[in-house]
Amino acid sequence: MAQSSTETDWVSRFADEVIAESERRAPGKPVIVASGLSPSGPIHLGNLREVMTPHLVADEIRRRGYEVRHVISWDDYDRYRKVPAGVEGVDEGWAEHIGRPLTSVPAPKGSAHPNWAEHFKAAMVDALAELGVEYDGISQTEQYTSGVYREQILHAMKHRGDIDAVLDQYRTKKKPQQKKSQKPLDEAELEAAEGSGAAGEDDGTGSSGYFPYKPYCGGCGKDLTTVTAYDDATTELTYTCTACGFSETVRLSEFDQGKLVWKVDWPMRWAYEGVIFEPSGVDHSSPGSSFQVGGEIVGIFGGEQPIGPMYAFVGISGMAKMSSSKGGVPTPADALKIMEAPLLRWLYARRRPNQSFKIAFDQEIQRLYDEWDKLAAKVADGSVLPADAAAYTRAVRTAAGELPATPRPLPYRTLASVADITAGHDEQTLRILGDLDPANPLTSLDEVRPRLDRAEYWITSQVPADARTIVRAAPDRELLDSLDDEGRESLRLLLDGLDTHWSLDGLTTLVYGVPKVMAGLEPDAKPTPELKVAQRTFFALLYRLLVTRETGPRLPTLLLAVGAERVRALLTV
Repeated sequence: MAQSSTETDWVSRFADEVIAESERRAPGKPVIVASGLSPSGPIHLGNLREVMTPHLVADEIRRRGYEVRHVISWDDYDRYRKVPAGVEGVDEGWAEHIGRPLTSVPAPKGSAHPNWAEHFKAAMVDALAELGVEYDGISQTEQYTSGVYREQILHAMKHRGDIDAVLDQYRTKKKPQQKKSQKPLDEAELEAAEGSGAAGEDDGTGSSGYFPYKPYCGGCGKDLTTVTAYDDATTELTYTCTACGFSETVRLSEFDQGKLVWKVDWPMRWAYEGVIFEPSGVDHSSPGSSFQVGGEIVGIFGGEQPIGPMYAFVGISGMAKMSSSKGGVPTPADALKIMEAPLLRWLYARRRPNQSFKIAFDQEIQRLYDEWDKLAAKVADGSVLPADAAAYTRAVRTAAGELPATPRPLPYRTLASVADITAGHDEQTLRILGDLDPANPLTSLDEVRPRLDRAEYWITSQVPADARTIVRAAPDRELLDSLDDEGRESLRLLLDGLDTHWSLDGLTTLVYGVPKVMAGLEPDAKPTPELKVAQRTFFALLYRLLVTRETGPRLPTLLLAVGAERVRALLTV
């Protein structure tokens, strides 16, 4: 086996711990890490952390030569809790399905998928493939309805007294009260406390005693049922449905239309799969919640609690904490339309699981890409710090190989500006991008894809129409005629230098240099506070003359995009 890594990043530390624990529990067997996803609505970027955390650890373990199995349990046998807002093709009529398994709820109107669970699962499956996540998907509907967990269910019913005793330790404990000195929770924090909904589910307590199993009704298909009797010897179970009044007695050794309650189901699966590592969100990790209680119940099934770091929530720039019960929640598929897969992987790799972070859908994405490109440059020249190098490596490749990358990764902000100005016109885009570096001109847009496609989509989908760049069709004669001698001279200097400076670097030197020359300095003079004021004034004038606003895309990019001939037409006094 490969030696343990000496890297200091969080992934390596967890990999060390997981390997040691796996060799203690199951020497010579594959290392099992796990995730659980409920396709109850759009699977969002917060849910992605449930997958990326174990994926990154599993991938590090694979790199070291160990066999690893990343199990993703699709919790598609969970009950349909509520109708999520803002889902196209869904109306209030879907409320009649509340209480049924997600795989028994119709997909939204117009969907190509057979049921609700498969509809929302499909987009995540595609996104995980693009992100290079290798996993074994397990449908909990298939597991339960095919009888795979039958022995575990009968065992849980036989030991229901022991399970009840564990749960009872926590039922009487009060939830931690917020201190008066703490600021009130905002909407995002309240939603974070609520979490997925599973954490606060019924634990199986009823008027007829404690039963950790909940049948789906044979009449209406809902889980609004109460177990009224159970015989350990015959496994005969009697239940009634509060929704439709249906009642029946079944033999649990043959009945497969129900499931263990969540706080028992989760630890049962830990034991069944032999899970060594599985993270969980704060809603499952607080005192008395699913993860803590599960750690005691798992022993009843002959297993041990996994190593389970709590992961913090993921936010979106300008948006509250994500909740799939609300409409318009960004998903991994949404993020992958505006950013390349390695960048999205990097956001999850560079932060420890307990650190929250935001994913940018606004202007911040340009700064994020700049940061990513600087990191790539440091990796290339060897000046990168070890932990940053590890995060970068985990982002751009997996144990199976490199992820697809843009051959010539031009700055995202440049590509976005060009896409903005040209409205995605390929011929115009190639002309402008070809002028960026005349010594090494771009010859095909394929060289800058998929990054160009991501930048174009961001401009058209995320930038408001009133913030888009529209180049003037005719010169602003009124403004040009009103300029003083200094203003006129600055424009003349710029126009005189266009031919000799027609590249991104050249135009950068030119537009910053004009105010220096006007101040009697050399073009490469270091800027002073007074000079910076003069530069800002000059830039604002150019923007007003070119795009009728005082701000816009970076001026060198804008000038290239507009073209020398049109620049002269708009700036000649």
